[in-house]
Amino acid sequence: MSGKVQELWPKSADSEKITINLGYVDLGQIDLLVREGFYSNRTDFIRTAIRNQLERQNEAVRQSVARHRLDIGMRLYSRQDLEEAAARGETLHIQVLGLAIIGADVSPELAALTIGSLQVLGALQASPAVKAALKGRLR
Repeated sequence: MSGKVQELWPKSADSEKITINLGYVDLGQIDLLVREGFYSNRTDFIRTAIRNQLERQNEAVRQSVARHRLDIGMRLYSRQDLEEAAARGETLHIQVLGLAIIGADVSPELAALTIGSLQVLGALQASPAVKAALKGRLR
């Protein structure tokens, strides 16, 4: 078989890279804990600290998710999903905590026709043209 495979979306990691600024003393303390073997590296320390803080705030997060009716995790909106919504005359109000993906084959026109609002707490994957078409609808 001599078919070509075309990648529609670049492979994405299951995480998002962020940048933070720390004071020198805080950074030195983290480096000391890493050197002493408490953590394998700075990232391990920071990730653990964030998870511990989220665990402490778990009930508040749970209540807020329920109050705002957020979908949790990864949510894919395909061209077929949006075409079906358009056929029903339905406008989607997308609210995702995690990763929202608007399919690579979704046109900006279809997205603008069917998506009334878009709130993503986490990350949004969509073509630049679709993001531009929805710019005024992002919360």
